[in-house]
Amino acid sequence: MAKKLSFEQSMDRLEEIVNALERGDAPLDESLALFQEGAKLIKGCTEALDKAQQQVALLTKADDGPTEEPFAGAED
Repeated sequence: MAKKLSFEQSMDRLEEIVNALERGDAPLDESLALFQEGAKLIKGCTEALDKAQQQVALLTKADDGPTEEPFAGAED
């Protein structure tokens, strides 16, 4: 099983994939594999950003100032 990339690592890999696809010199099967990898990375990045947004919303939600609260999707 491949190790899970950090958000930053995923973004770097996405940039590599986009550059490779823009060059257009990869065979069709390789281009398709790169596209599929990129789609998975985008999904993971979107989920990470959504999670971060939820955490920020919880931190700024309290009436008496910022407070930290766990939310349903929190991973320990």
